[in-house]
Amino acid sequence: MSLDPRITEHRNPRSAQIDLATPDEIVAVMNAEDRSVADAVASQRETIAHAITIVEGVFRAGGRLFYVGAGTSGRLGILDASECPPTFGTDPEMVQGIIAGGPPAVFRSQEGAEDLPENGAAAIDERGLTDRDCLVGIAASGTTPFVRGALSRAEQLGARTMVIACTPLSPDVVRLVDVAIVAITGPEVVTGSTRLKAGTATKMILNMLTTGAMIRLGKTWGNLMVDLRATNLKLKDRSERILMETCRISRDHARSLLEAADGSVKTAIVMHRTGLGRDEAVQRIQEAGGLIRRVVGDP
Repeated sequence: MSLDPRITEHRNPRSAQIDLATPDEIVAVMNAEDRSVADAVASQRETIAHAITIVEGVFRAGGRLFYVGAGTSGRLGILDASECPPTFGTDPEMVQGIIAGGPPAVFRSQEGAEDLPENGAAAIDERGLTDRDCLVGIAASGTTPFVRGALSRAEQLGARTMVIACTPLSPDVVRLVDVAIVAITGPEVVTGSTRLKAGTATKMILNMLTTGAMIRLGKTWGNLMVDLRATNLKLKDRSERILMETCRISRDHARSLLEAADGSVKTAIVMHRTGLGRDEAVQRIQEAGGLIRRVVGDP
C-alpha cells in the first residue's frame, strides 16, 4: 500500500498500534495529527487568496460557484454551499454543491457513483454550467473520476476551474484547472480515511474561499454579518443585536427599523446612519458596490 503515489493512501506509522490504544491514547494520537492540518492549509495561502479573487470576479459578473465531489468531499461542498444563504443572504443558486450519486449520497454512501467521469460531465450539464461560472473539484486523493469528468467538461465550456486536493496531483489534472490548491495533510490515522485530516483541511479551505469572496462583495461590515438572512430565531436575534450595537438603539427600535428595511440589516444600518428612506439607502449601497463602510464609515 505504501507504493501508492497518493499520500492519503499511505500508512501512518504514528497510528500503527492504534487498535491497542485506550480511548485517551486514541484522542491523543488524533489530536496530534490534527495539529498539522492548519500548517498544510497555510502552505497554500497565496493560492487560496488567488482563488478568492477569481470567485469574487465570477460573482460580480453574475456567475455561480459550483463544488463537485464524491463522498466526504461532496458532502463538504454541499455543506459550504448550503450555509451561504443564511450567513450572507445569497440566492441558493449562487453557490451550489454537486455530489456523485446525487442527493441520496449526502446521507448514505453510494458505492461506485464516483467511478465514471461521464457521470461528472453529465452532472455539470444538468446544472447548465456556462463560461461565466466557476467549478471547484474537491478530491482529497486527486484521482476521483467523477470530479475529473466534471472538471474536463467545465474546461471545455470555458468556465473557471479549480481543484482542492490533499495529495500531489497528476499533470493531467493540473492541466484542467486555473488554480490547484494542494494541502498535503499526510497519511491518515486510519489509512485512507480522508474524512479525517484531509476532510478537515478541505473544510478550512472552503471556509476561506466563500467567506473571503463574500467579504470582498461587502457581505460584512467589519466582521459583522450584515447580509445575513434571519431564517430562524437565532439569526433574528443576531440581526437585532447588530443594529442595537452599531446604531446604539433599543431592541424595539431595532425591530421596527428592520421591518422598515424589509428585513435587511445592511439597509437598516444605512437608513439609521444617513436618515435616508429604504429605496434611497438600497441605491446608495448598490453605488458603493455593496460595501456599506463606503456609505456610513466604520462600525
